[in-house]
Amino acid sequence: MTVVRAATQDEVASTVADAFVASLAAAQAAGRVPSIVLTGGTIARKVHVGVAEHPERDRVDWSAVNLWWGDERFVAADDEERNEVQARADLVDRLPFDPTKVHAVLADDGTADVEDAAAAYARELRTALPDGEGPWFDILMLGVGPDGHCASLFPGRPEVDATGLTVAVRDAPKPPPQRVSLTMGTLHRAREVWFVAVGESKAAAVARSVAGRDVHETPSAGPRGTDDTRWYVDDAAASQLY
Repeated sequence: MTVVRAATQDEVASTVADAFVASLAAAQAAGRVPSIVLTGGTIARKVHVGVAEHPERDRVDWSAVNLWWGDERFVAADDEERNEVQARADLVDRLPFDPTKVHAVLADDGTADVEDAAAAYARELRTALPDGEGPWFDILMLGVGPDGHCASLFPGRPEVDATGLTVAVRDAPKPPPQRVSLTMGTLHRAREVWFVAVGESKAAAVARSVAGRDVHETPSAGPRGTDDTRWYVDDAAASQLY
């Protein structure tokens, strides 16, 4: 467990963007085609812009990077609530990603329900990711809510114990109510898990997570990388750690 602390939200975003570019360049230098799991939220958007505008972004062959999402809001394809829509505006459409390697969750087009979308994403994961027990993702990025939720796994909800690769979420306590999420088991299949959390409202959840509390009460205490788990936090979010 590594805690990387910065004074401000902008400094956190800059630090994560630096690490993101460096880690992808290192993975490709080692001969891997990296798979990255993105998250959503305000600080994630700052990170994505920081990567797209990074002075060393050309060290990475973006056409040889696989992108996934840890969760998605089951809304219309052009809805600004979708993590994919935000990531495309801030990152994906600004760099030369291969469209076949950008793995988005199905949107709500009126012909399928959220369970269909979760099942389709699971099939795509099984098809694209390697067999075996080793890590599937190089970096899996997550935010954390004040309640300790991560991806769309919320405290006290049955989805925390879901099996399989993905889970459909209905009646989520945070809007929009329908979502698709990677399961806790899938969130453990990364070399490195990076949490990015800023603001005083996240401080208690960050402290509980770093301390390894019960995942049913604090789901963000669960995901761990096989090589490292990093918490990128500003001073406000880190205020209850010590």
